[in-house]
Amino acid sequence: MHLLKPTLLPSLAMALLLAGCGDRATLDESAGQGPNPALPDEVHDWIPTVKVASVVGWADGQTPKPATGLAVNAFARDLSHPRWLAVLPNGDVLVAEASAPPQPGEAKGIRGAVQRWLFKKAGSAVPSANRITLLRDTDGDGVADVKTTFLNDLHSPFGMALVGNTLYVADTDALLAFPYQPGETAIHAAPVKIVDLPGGPIDHHWTKNVIASPDGSKLYVTVGSNSNVGENGMAAEQGRAAIWEVDPKTHAHRIFAGGLRNPNGMGWASDGRLWTVVNERDELGSDLVPDYLTSVEDSDFFGWPWRYWGSRVDARVKAPAPDYVGNTRAPDYALGAHTASLGLTFATGQRLGPGYAEGAFIGQHGSWNRNPPSGYKVVFVPFSAGHPTGAKPTTVLDGFLVGNKARGRPVGVVIDKPGDLLVADDVGNVVWRVTPAGGQAPTRMAAAVPQRLAGW
Repeated sequence: MHLLKPTLLPSLAMALLLAGCGDRATLDESAGQGPNPALPDEVHDWIPTVKVASVVGWADGQTPKPATGLAVNAFARDLSHPRWLAVLPNGDVLVAEASAPPQPGEAKGIRGAVQRWLFKKAGSAVPSANRITLLRDTDGDGVADVKTTFLNDLHSPFGMALVGNTLYVADTDALLAFPYQPGETAIHAAPVKIVDLPGGPIDHHWTKNVIASPDGSKLYVTVGSNSNVGENGMAAEQGRAAIWEVDPKTHAHRIFAGGLRNPNGMGWASDGRLWTVVNERDELGSDLVPDYLTSVEDSDFFGWPWRYWGSRVDARVKAPAPDYVGNTRAPDYALGAHTASLGLTFATGQRLGPGYAEGAFIGQHGSWNRNPPSGYKVVFVPFSAGHPTGAKPTTVLDGFLVGNKARGRPVGVVIDKPGDLLVADDVGNVVWRVTPAGGQAPTRMAAAVPQRLAGW
């Protein structure tokens, strides 16, 4: 029997990973969707499934494929890794252009090398622009004709929320406040720090989102975990895997809800409840664990890292479970395993058709460890009276993935002032606009353009 030399083991492991070893899904993606998803047996392979789509971008004339009755066009192109969107009252659109910050404490050795390769292949290993860009459509043709740097020198910014004349921005390590005046195209004032957020030197889930309560008195901030299932130790998870509630006046903060591995998008349903989308854990097979959409109440706990989908125990977690784990709450609605559901916005009317009048639009960034891949699309979950009807999600925008080649990857979604859907495509470097098929582009900003911008 010939033993492999120790120096060859890392190379062999890397070669196996690059070859896409691991299990293959035995269930259709739809089995992991809805209020009662299938939860098959876990798969524990020495090498987890790796199925990363290579990024090829959009060729001239190519667009995603909209659902029947809808149309799509590029609202803005030539952006730098656009991740998140916000719409201002005058119709201006803000785009957070950002990538992961440097993380000197991230995994070293073979695991670190594999992670860096994965990020590069998926189009995520790009320098962070660290800015927020303002887009404006002055002539109402559905294409932004003004693009300015609105805020610069940020630190991997993501979420944005406007309350009165204060714009809140969630950097990866701090929640900041900036003064804002309607119509301005740039902010030069120094920020006020509202609260520090968990950051590096390991910042495993770096994206931090922020949303204001309907009355503007509280801010809610998502903070993802610092690992898959606590393998960096629970001390590294202090304040993480949670939604924070922040008082912007006193700067006081507390954990509003916990056990959420990687919450991102948030929104308020028609009944006034807060909802979020959450990326669940990896390396339990292609069919586990479903990402999910759920309402969130004060003091809710959703299980991470000890449990998932209510009562299912993750035996990989060595840290002792605290008493409150016994009160783990199951999520409301599954979105499929490894879809990387990030974006969330609620419908605001029937402009896109009666089938989209009430419910949640969700941007699914796409899987890296499901075979075959999942996500890589925008879906709609229908609601009734502020809660999912139980029907499966419908696809609103597809065509981001062709074979194992990614033209783009949808992230943030938002309803703009006229009621169209905007989608940030971070590796396509585009903001897409979804409208009713055959509809006329509404007049947007022409009357609101300040005199100093005339002729831009």
